[in-house]
Amino acid sequence: MSVGTLVSTRRRPSWREARIALLFVLPCLVLFVLFRFGPTLAGGVLAFTDYTIGADTSFVGLENLRRLSEDPLFWRALRTTLTIAVLAVPLSIGISLGMALLVRRAFRGHRLFRSIFFLPVITSLVLAGIVFSWIFSSGGPWSSIMGWLGLPDQAWLSDTTLVIPAIVIVAVWGRFGFGMLILLARLQDVPRELEEAALADGANAWQRFRYIVLPELYPALFFLVVIETTFTFQIFDTVYVMTSGGPANSSYVLVFQLYDQAFRYFDFGYASAIGLALFVMTFIVAMIQRMTIGRER
Repeated sequence: MSVGTLVSTRRRPSWREARIALLFVLPCLVLFVLFRFGPTLAGGVLAFTDYTIGADTSFVGLENLRRLSEDPLFWRALRTTLTIAVLAVPLSIGISLGMALLVRRAFRGHRLFRSIFFLPVITSLVLAGIVFSWIFSSGGPWSSIMGWLGLPDQAWLSDTTLVIPAIVIVAVWGRFGFGMLILLARLQDVPRELEEAALADGANAWQRFRYIVLPELYPALFFLVVIETTFTFQIFDTVYVMTSGGPANSSYVLVFQLYDQAFRYFDFGYASAIGLALFVMTFIVAMIQRMTIGRER
């Protein structure tokens, strides 16, 4: 009997069995919808209200969005967030790709190196922020290295120009292991026969990568670009621990402003408007990425 015959004669579950299976899944499904989409919908509604704890809630329409458009701190936070994304995303994906290619081949200790490279992903960002605050402090290891290189010995987190590169370094350090794992999994599916045939035809390492390996990585790279962009747009832990938005608001990002408005000033309506603007911006950027680098090749 052929495989096609076996598939066609396989008994399909009855409607009664499907309902029983749905009953087992239903509790998790309800909790997922409630706690995943419930806060999202609530935030979207609150963005059009004047909601403060202990006060009456009133519908204000587009007033919060108007305030947002006239808030210079919002535009500064938006500019800072975009700057971090533009710097961190390409750097993180580039290092991820390099590390994936490095540990792709089996060599002595390659599993150990894979584990070491992935370790920052499972490290607490709060703990990492505390450690890096010391590293970038005046007299810390980083300033000592800068002194050895003949560069100014100064605290990067206290400098309005250098604080963004410091945050980018920490963000890349904490994320490149995730990208390495995704790309490494994709690299395992690249046919070795194609590379061996290209090598036999005289193709060098760059040509084999450019014409054989890279096209196979396009779906994974697109996935990483979207995920890493979303992550950098939502960066908060590192900024909160290392700089609290300073110095002089030079590292003040959108999520930190959302936190300030919600939990320092208790203006949840305006905070929800910031969250709505962040969601729309993330969605638009993801669509642009889909149209430019996520097309079928």
